[in-house]
Amino acid sequence: MEFNKIIAVTGKPGLFEIVSQTKTGIIVESLTDKKRFPIVSTQNVSLLENIAIFTYEEEVPLLTVFKAIYEKEEGKETISHKESGNKLATFFSEVLPNYDEERVYTSNIKKIVQWYNTLLAVGLDFSKIELSSEANQEV
Repeated sequence: MEFNKIIAVTGKPGLFEIVSQTKTGIIVESLTDKKRFPIVSTQNVSLLENIAIFTYEEEVPLLTVFKAIYEKEEGKETISHKESGNKLATFFSEVLPNYDEERVYTSNIKKIVQWYNTLLAVGLDFSKIELSSEANQEV
């Protein structure tokens, strides 16, 4: 599984891996239940590789945040995304101390924590993933 092929689809829970392309969109596979289905070009799709988190100085790539969580948790699962907003905010400030609290909402933190746990559960090793050259140039 490659990090640069993992996407989130607006309106659909969970994460998906891009399997192939069609004339009208892409075929994806759910990371959790392995079901495949088409995503048409009119649906909003976000590559996790292109997502960044606001800090007061810059935007930090999501992969960098995942790696920070991975190091903090020593490669294990982190807190549940169902924890209280205060617990999630406290946890996130330990992982990314200078995140912009006005622009990064509790719902964003919940999603990041949930995605991290999902990716870890399907065997993604954050210690072996590098940022792509495009992402490195933006930072």
